[in-house]
Amino acid sequence: MVTHMKTTIEIATPVLEEAKRLARKEGVTLRVLVEEGLRTVVAARGARKGFRLKDAGFAGTGVQPGMEEGRWFEVRDLIYEGRGA
Repeated sequence: MVTHMKTTIEIATPVLEEAKRLARKEGVTLRVLVEEGLRTVVAARGARKGFRLKDAGFAGTGVQPGMEEGRWFEVRDLIYEGRGA
């Protein structure tokens, strides 16, 4: 059983005028056109897959010994050690 609910929405005047012209041209009501548009958007957004970040990790044993509590400047110095920095 389909139920109906009245609601009020604000639509920018140029969009509403174009929608009314299209509805008249197609011989349908504005309500039909709005419902069709909403169904299309809801279906498209419902079908989207969630974003999943690719795992860019690598195999390893974790943090190197002595760096478990490393401070950033110590890590930075080790990264650039021997590279002229």
